[in-house]
Amino acid sequence: MTTPKRKVLTIKEAAKLIDGLTEYRIRQMCISGQLNCFMAGKKYLIPEEALMKAVFGHYEPEDGEMHEQI
Repeated sequence: MTTPKRKVLTIKEAAKLIDGLTEYRIRQMCISGQLNCFMAGKKYLIPEEALMKAVFGHYEPEDGEMHEQI
């Protein structure tokens, strides 16, 4: 059984992915705990699923992606 890879984004990548959401706002959401993320060194890394859930309230995987409930 192969575990699907999860896509993680930097703050800059997350801001480019969603129009209207700035790097500053994403960083503030990470710091306040509104957005589930983790740090690698000094960088915040955000799972794509967590970003979509925080912004839209749900996550719809793209075609071909496996979605696993946790």
